[in-house]
Amino acid sequence: MSEAPVPSAPLDQAAAIDQAKILMQALPHMLHYDDTIIVVKYGGHAMGDEATARNFARDMVLLEQSGVNPVVVHGGGPQIGAMLNKLGIKSEFADGLRVTDKATVEVVEMVLAGAINKQIVGYINNEGGRAIGLCGKDGNMVTAQKVVKVEQEGKAPVDLGFVGDPSKVDSTVLEQVLGRELIPVLAPIAQGAAGETFNVNADTFAGAIAGALGAKRLLLLTDVPGVLDKNKHLIKQLRISEIPALIADGTITGGMIPKVETCIYAIEQGVEGVVILDGKIPHAVLIELLTDHGAGTLITR
Repeated sequence: MSEAPVPSAPLDQAAAIDQAKILMQALPHMLHYDDTIIVVKYGGHAMGDEATARNFARDMVLLEQSGVNPVVVHGGGPQIGAMLNKLGIKSEFADGLRVTDKATVEVVEMVLAGAINKQIVGYINNEGGRAIGLCGKDGNMVTAQKVVKVEQEGKAPVDLGFVGDPSKVDSTVLEQVLGRELIPVLAPIAQGAAGETFNVNADTFAGAIAGALGAKRLLLLTDVPGVLDKNKHLIKQLRISEIPALIADGTITGGMIPKVETCIYAIEQGVEGVVILDGKIPHAVLIELLTDHGAGTLITR
């Protein structure tokens, strides 16, 4: 006589078991990042549609509730370009940086420190978090100096106008915010020594913030999977000593060069590791930080 079949677990119990397995995998990673600082650069191209933005906001809230201290630095290149077109202001680029005259920098500040910053703050707050929107000017957080003229092969040097690089970071304001259930959201606008406003590349800004805070990780969310080899396959891990050869042989080209240079800078400032990953993948930040798989290219010393 055959034995009676063992009844399968009810669907809700099966789902609960799956959730328990996920938590068991995530817990060691959560402990690894407990009470550490994670700086996330949220790129303009990675922002995508509203659903993507809300997923990102939900991830930031979950990290904060898990004991991590997330700091968001956002870009907004496409949104700035759209507003400049709407206002009839011509915009040009040199070596990947927007030439920013007086009229342009006013629009840049309005879009970055205004519309985009408060939109991200709103999404995080709607998901149950407590976000606070700031820019580099607040509390003299980031002081910038003018970027020197860009040399272009076969062309005359270009004066970028009000484009700056961080020269000093004062983390006092952020230190007052972090650890108080608040998520700072930073726009990459800074002030110069003479009080002028500078547009700062968001990657560079995020690297400076991460270095000043001694962040455990800096995540650069973009619209590509990470650093790719010559066969367009993802390179999952790199040491900074390997990067110059990859630039020299043409593996790393174009807009990826300034990103890896930011990675090198941040690591030299004390950041443990930097990850370049595709921000359009749902919950890319959680996949990178809280699973065994990772989601992009991890660059370390």
